[in-house]
Amino acid sequence: QVQLVESGGGLVQAGGSLRLSCAASGRTFSSYAMGWFRRAPGKEREFVAAIGRSGGSTYYADSVKGRFTISRDNAKNTVYLQMNSLKPEDTAVYYCAASTQATISTLDYNDWGQGTQVTVSS
Repeated sequence: QVQLVESGGGLVQAGGSLRLSCAASGRTFSSYAMGWFRRAPGKEREFVAAIGRSGGSTYYADSVKGRFTISRDNAKNTVYLQMNSLKPEDTAVYYCAASTQATISTLDYNDWGQGTQVTVSS
């Protein structure tokens, strides 16, 4: 398994930006595809974005496409989620997760971080 620690969450006004980071340890980072998921109050965990092991393939939920960007730096064992034009409905706990393949399903991810809170005020 790989240990994942998210950071970068916080409180931001609508229209603002945040960059989340997920630091990985325990195995070679490049062995994992990575994903970002979120769980909003009263909702189930949902897919946000995913990136392949080498960063060549990315996938986004329709709700964040054009606003969020997932990236990774394998030399730093870190995956990022740049969030721009934030909306109140983006408020959620954001989780990074590791898988053998970049998919949109939570079931395909074996290792999860503890989550970081993102709150977008109106």
